[in-house]
Amino acid sequence: MLATRVVQKEGTFYFAAVKAEELLGRVRFTSRYYFEGEEIAADDVGDDEVARFIGGIEKSEKSFQRVLNRRKIRQIVNFYETAVSQPLIPGTILLFTDETLGFRRQDGSDSVGFLSEPKGKFLIIDGQHRLAALHFFSQKHPETSKQLDVPCVLFDGKSADFATEMFVIINSTHTRINKSHLVDLYERVSWETPEKKLAAKVVNLLYEENDSPLRYRINRLGGRSRQEKWILQSELFNEIYKVVLSNRKFFDEHFQFRSDYVYALVRDYLKAVRDVMDSIWGDNEKHMFTRDVTLKALIRVFGDVIRNRKMFQAWDEKRDPRVFAGLIRPWTELAREFRAEGFYERFPAKGQVERVRRIHLKLSQAIGYK
Repeated sequence: MLATRVVQKEGTFYFAAVKAEELLGRVRFTSRYYFEGEEIAADDVGDDEVARFIGGIEKSEKSFQRVLNRRKIRQIVNFYETAVSQPLIPGTILLFTDETLGFRRQDGSDSVGFLSEPKGKFLIIDGQHRLAALHFFSQKHPETSKQLDVPCVLFDGKSADFATEMFVIINSTHTRINKSHLVDLYERVSWETPEKKLAAKVVNLLYEENDSPLRYRINRLGGRSRQEKWILQSELFNEIYKVVLSNRKFFDEHFQFRSDYVYALVRDYLKAVRDVMDSIWGDNEKHMFTRDVTLKALIRVFGDVIRNRKMFQAWDEKRDPRVFAGLIRPWTELAREFRAEGFYERFPAKGQVERVRRIHLKLSQAIGYK
């Protein structure tokens, strides 16, 4: 399909106008929609946790109950039928696929080209009601529908967490989904495994506990503090989840997956980092040490540290941040490396994933872990 590639910071997505008939065949609905004696059945989401999350929220909302569902769909279909000079769907439909789509530039343009289609169907991040109504409208007015172009924004090749968080951010500003359902994203997507539950609860404790070095610094939906935010909740969750997943036996044997016990370990490690790097900790105007890219690397170093059982035993005996402080003391010599000026030249990378890896390697090497 012909598309425009849009690049914003380190993110890339695509804009395309897709014929209504083609689009309806390429998307899947996570909720059941009703009209006048007709319905759209929800697709089987299988192992797709993002689709389960979206469908779960919609099913829990009164606005998605059968009667109100039918009423809302009828209103949208009526608008489609009566609109003459106004566009039917002026706002974009947001679609997601975890497949990486190919993009071939058109001659003479860097941004316009041809985008390949995914093997599977797109997940609808925003616009399910509009597309459901378009489906029923197309049943009644097939010839008109064939002439309709639908504006779409396409996201590809991202993680499931990316799609889930985008859904939450978009819908947290809408009245149709109550914000109480969106207070904590990862409490909802973490029901399936104990590893995700543990990681989600630890992140919550890091946000709200008085003794947490990251208290109110985590950008969390529903957060009330006006303090400067350093890292997205989802990004911190991802890093801690990876550590838990790769050290599952360790957390089970020593902590019985209790979040308060694990929180104490993470907290003391971060306290040690804060104390050792006090000169640049929190100075986000001149330094990058408490920016998201470095915080993610710090959690990865934490994963390296706990694999050293002697280090863990030393902490377990004393429960004192100074156990970690002695290990990471060499980082003080790296303080100048984290100056904001020239930071991206000192840690060159094609994107944040590679830059986090470079910072992780630098920090680990400084304490003899690589």
